[in-house]
Amino acid sequence: MKSVKNIQKITKAMKMVAASKLRAIQTKTENSRGLWQPFTALLGDLPGADVKKNVVVTISSDKGLCGGINSTSVKISKGLHKLNSGPEKETKYVILGEKAKAQLVRDSKKDIELIITELQKNPLNYTQIVEREAESGGKLGDLDSYEVEGGETKGEILQNLAEFQFSCTMFNAVLENACSEQGARMSAMDSSSRNAGDMLDRLTLTYNRTRQASITTELIEIISGASALEG
Repeated sequence: MKSVKNIQKITKAMKMVAASKLRAIQTKTENSRGLWQPFTALLGDLPGADVKKNVVVTISSDKGLCGGINSTSVKISKGLHKLNSGPEKETKYVILGEKAKAQLVRDSKKDIELIITELQKNPLNYTQIVEREAESGGKLGDLDSYEVEGGETKGEILQNLAEFQFSCTMFNAVLENACSEQGARMSAMDSSSRNAGDMLDRLTLTYNRTRQASITTELIEIISGASALEG
């Protein structure tokens, strides 16, 4: 009973910590959506028809105790990998997070291009992914309706905008995952606290019944002994 009480205290504390982190990350996530959405509307986000290499970026958490969010992310990534694989197309994984790494390394090690973990300690470096996947290609929008000033050509501007769009999209994706992680952890810890409470109630009931039976047995023995002496 003491162990269950201690576990319940820990899960309640973790829920409060997750709720506090969620509020902070949620604000950053909402602000980051204003970065990639305008560029996606301008440049699009669909790969070109002549793309020979696909990359599935799987984002997960580095820590557990957050429900099935990481397993779901890996499951969807495997489905995308299977959907985009073919005899003339190469599909690779780029993994962000320790939990996705642990699951994908077991059965898809040969398809992993890059693994980055502990993003909070080692912030994501844009060149870590772009330099390896620059040949992946993509669909760019049309800038003919815009007036270009300066020495750069429209092709160079499109390339810079596409790279910036990719950076903003990755930044938003990491924040969205962090937000989902804290939300899932808060929900998981809330369920764990309730389960610990239910278990504590059952243990308390069993303990009280056992103690009552023991007291009743002792009383019967005392009364029986007293009756024998009187007889």
